[in-house]
Amino acid sequence: MRAFLYFKEENKMENKGKYYITTAIAYTSGKPHIGNVYEIVLADAIARYKRLVGFDVRFQTGTDEHGQKIEDKAKAANKTPQEFVDGVAAIIREQFDGMNVSYDKFMRTTDPYHEKQVQKIFKKLYEKGDIYKSEYEGLYCKDCESFFTESQLVDGKCPDCGRAVQPAKEEAYFFKMSKYADRLMKHIEDNPHFIQPESRKNEMVNNFIKPGLQDLCVSRTSFKWGIPVDFDPKHVVYVWIDALTNYITGLGFDLDGNHDPLFNQYWPADVHLIGKDILRFHTIYWPIMLMALDIELPKQVFGHPWLLVGEGKMSKSKGNVIYADDLCRYFGVDAVRYIMLHEMPFAQDGTVTYELMIERINSDLANIFGNLVNRTVSMTNKYFGGLVENTNCKGDFDDELIQTAKDTVLAVDKKMDELKVADAIDEVITLLRRSNKYIDETTPWSLGKDEAQHERLKTVLYNLLESIRYAAILLKPFLPETAEKVLDQLNTQKRDYDSIQEFGLLESGIHVTDKPEILFARLDEKETLEKIEAETVKPQVKVSKLPEITIDDFAKIEMVVGQVISCEKHPKADKLLVSQIDIGGEVRQIVSGIALSYTPETMVGKKVVVIINLKPANLRGVESQGMILAGATDKQIEVLNIQDLPIGTQVK
Repeated sequence: MRAFLYFKEENKMENKGKYYITTAIAYTSGKPHIGNVYEIVLADAIARYKRLVGFDVRFQTGTDEHGQKIEDKAKAANKTPQEFVDGVAAIIREQFDGMNVSYDKFMRTTDPYHEKQVQKIFKKLYEKGDIYKSEYEGLYCKDCESFFTESQLVDGKCPDCGRAVQPAKEEAYFFKMSKYADRLMKHIEDNPHFIQPESRKNEMVNNFIKPGLQDLCVSRTSFKWGIPVDFDPKHVVYVWIDALTNYITGLGFDLDGNHDPLFNQYWPADVHLIGKDILRFHTIYWPIMLMALDIELPKQVFGHPWLLVGEGKMSKSKGNVIYADDLCRYFGVDAVRYIMLHEMPFAQDGTVTYELMIERINSDLANIFGNLVNRTVSMTNKYFGGLVENTNCKGDFDDELIQTAKDTVLAVDKKMDELKVADAIDEVITLLRRSNKYIDETTPWSLGKDEAQHERLKTVLYNLLESIRYAAILLKPFLPETAEKVLDQLNTQKRDYDSIQEFGLLESGIHVTDKPEILFARLDEKETLEKIEAETVKPQVKVSKLPEITIDDFAKIEMVVGQVISCEKHPKADKLLVSQIDIGGEVRQIVSGIALSYTPETMVGKKVVVIINLKPANLRGVESQGMILAGATDKQIEVLNIQDLPIGTQVK
C-alpha cells in the first residue's frame, strides 16, 4: 500500500468534505475473476481521484460470507464454514491487494460486531411490525440465494444467473416491502441521480416498483450457516439483510445510537458501486430497509456494466475465466488496471480479449505514453545535461499545447464527477497525443543542431516536461505506480493537484533522471499469446471411449435418491468409506472410494444418488449393495448431492 500512503501524506489542500464509496462485498464461494475485481479497481480509481482533489475519502469493500452455497461448499471441502470462508476471504483480499487497491476498510460479514448489529436490526424491524412470520413456497435459486415466482423466471431459469431453480417450501420471516413502495418511488422522483445510469433507473422503476413490490423473504430454516435470529434460533437471517447492512456496520453503526464517530462522519454513502445484476437489491430492498430504520439513504447507487471476455460473461464451464493475478504476471499491475478501466463504457458491457490487451499496451501505454516520457527525458539529457529550464522563448504551437493541458484538468474533473472513468482516461490520453504532436511540430532535433535556437529548445522541452507532469498527476488514480515513476524521473516536488491549476509550476533548475526507465515494454503478440496459451488450463472435453448404448440399455440402471444415515471408515482400506443409506423404506450398505475428499462425518445427512440394482460386490471384505454417483479428478472427488427431492425419488 505504499502508493496509497503517499496520497495521505501529500494531500494537504483544503478539505472539500467527506466522500464515502463502497463496493458490493464479494461472495466467498471461490477466487474472484477479473469481472469481479474490476469493480474494486473502478472504485479505487474513483476513491484515489477524490483524495487527489481534496476530499476526505472513506473506501470500503469486503466479503459476504453466509448462506447455503457456502455451507454446501464447506461440506464438500471437509471444512467448517468458518474455516472455508477464512480461506476464501484471504484469497479475495490477495486479489484486491495485488491490484494496488487503497481501501480503508475490508469488511467481513462474519465479524462479530456486524453479526450482533444484524440481529438487533432484524429484531427492531420485527417489533415495529415490518417483519412478520409466515410460510414461503416458491422457486429458489441456490446460487443467487433468491426466491422467484413462475412469472419472474426466464425460460424456466433464474432471471439473474440463468441457472436451474428448485421448488422450496419452508417457514420464514417476511419484510413488508409494499409498505414503503410509494415513499421509495417519491425519493427516486425527487432525486433523479439516485440510481445511475439512467437506463438502470428505468429498469428498476418499470420492472419492479410500478408492477407492485412483493414482500421479501428475510429468513431461512433449511440451512444453518447464517446469523441466527436471536428470538427464534431455528431461523437464520437471509442474505440480503445480512449483506447490505455491511455498509453501515462497517462504519460502526449501532442500532442503540452508540455509533462509532466514523458513522456520523461518513454516512450517508456518496455512492454504492455495484454490478448491474444486483441493482434490485441495492435500489429497492436496501433503501426500504433504511427507511424502516429511519436512516438517511445513500446519495447514489451506480450499477456498472459487466467486463466480458470475448462475447460472453465469464464462466468456468465456458473456459473463459481470467484472473487478475495471472494478468498481472503477463502485463504488470498498472497495465491491467488500465485495461480494466479504459475498456469499460459508462453504461454498456465492456469486452476484452488478450489480443485487445496487447494492442492497448503497445499503442496507448508503450507508444503514446511511455515513448513520450522516454524521449523527452532523453532529449533533456542529450542537449542540456538533464537541466530543466523555462526560458519563456515562446513560439508556434505553445499556446495550443498549454491550453490542452489546462482543458484536460477541467475535462477529467467533469468526467470523474459523472463516474465516467474511461472517458476521463481518454482525456489524459488526448493530452499525451497532443504532446507527441508538439514534438513533431517543433522538431527538437532540428533546434538542437542550431546554437541560436537553444533558448527556444529549452522552452520546448520544458513545455513537454510540464505536460507530462500534468498527465502523470491526473493518471495517479488510474496508474498509481507508473505515475509516481514518471514524477520520479522528472525529479519534481510538484506532485499534488493544486500544482496543475497553473501551467508552468515545474521547477526550473532541477535535473531529470540521467537513466530514464522504460515504463511499458512493447509486447510481441505471437510470443505473448503462445506463453498464455501454454499456461492456460483448458476445460476438459470428455470423449467417450466406450461403445454407444441405447435408451433401453440405460433403462436397465435403477437410480434413486438416498440419504446417508451413518458412515464409517473401511477397516482395511484408507480410501474407502462404508455408508448406510436409506433409499426409501430400505437401508443399503454401500462401499465407496471417496475418502480422499470426504470424512464419515461430512457424509452423514447427505442426499445422494444411488444405483440400487447393481449386483452386490465384496470390497476388501465388506459387502457393497449398490453405488453412489460421484465425479472425480486425480485430486478431488465430488458426490452428486440432491437438495430438495425426497428419499426414494427415482432418478432418470
